[in-house]
Amino acid sequence: MSGFLLNRLSQSIVLLVIVSIIGFTVLNLMPGGPLAQFGLDPGMTQKDVERLAAQLGLNRPLWIQYLDWAWRLLQGDWGHSFRDGSSVLAVIGRHLLATLLLMGTSTAFAIALGAWVGIRGATHRYSLFDYCATVGAMVALSVPTFWFGLIGIYIFTLKLGWVPAGNMYTIGDGSVLDYLHHLILPSLVLSLVHVAIWSRYMRTATLDALSQDFVKTARAKGVSERRILLKHVVGNALLPMITLAGMQLPSILTGALVTETVFTWPGMGRLFLDSLGYSDYPVVMGLLIFSAILVVLGNLIADIIIATVDPRIRLG
Repeated sequence: MSGFLLNRLSQSIVLLVIVSIIGFTVLNLMPGGPLAQFGLDPGMTQKDVERLAAQLGLNRPLWIQYLDWAWRLLQGDWGHSFRDGSSVLAVIGRHLLATLLLMGTSTAFAIALGAWVGIRGATHRYSLFDYCATVGAMVALSVPTFWFGLIGIYIFTLKLGWVPAGNMYTIGDGSVLDYLHHLILPSLVLSLVHVAIWSRYMRTATLDALSQDFVKTARAKGVSERRILLKHVVGNALLPMITLAGMQLPSILTGALVTETVFTWPGMGRLFLDSLGYSDYPVVMGLLIFSAILVVLGNLIADIIIATVDPRIRLG
């Protein structure tokens, strides 16, 4: 097990290094570079911009800038925002909880509903429910997330008035129920695509488990279908879902970016777009690395869980 963990950890570190190099290079080669917003200030002359670049070390070769940035990152210095001079970690920290709350709620809902739909579709194969679930999954995978968000706002906010159109809480309230009230619609919209994906995978995994010899043996012994499903089938069918949950983390982050923009949710996705618009490169780079770390950790945890449940994985 230790060799397996060491191998996965080394792969994760290499991946993070590659992501950081690509992200740092692309951001610095964009038109205007990190100082683009200062060039738009009519009070800044070209000499002022050059002096600021020298102070920030942006006039050095790109590879030296990267090594300096990476070294400071390893020491806990993620840089400071161009917008207000705040620490990048502090800026991310102010928006992290909102994103984790949205992602956690939507993921839990998607896994629970996706697993139920997939299992029911497999046990009622070619039924009306199975056909409806298949069509629904195709629609959910074909329609952009922002469209679902706009339709949800139109129906449940403008027409029915059930939920707020955006923001994380009502100014002057901020109670737990108020937070939950604002969380309902964005979390449901973010989870729709993943319900479709996980229900299809769960259906396939359940059908595969139902065709195994141990299920046939249990049936021959007179074990009830309900007991076979709960004790033998579901546990085996959930194994691929664990890996899928780790693999889907990048798409959840991407979906959160769109969803947070549509619902003006004050999370990291909205912060990323705002920072890009302001050319706040230290914050953009910090968000890129932080998101990469979350993705790598998600996949690493999924690998560990799978290897713990199924020893054949770490022996392969």
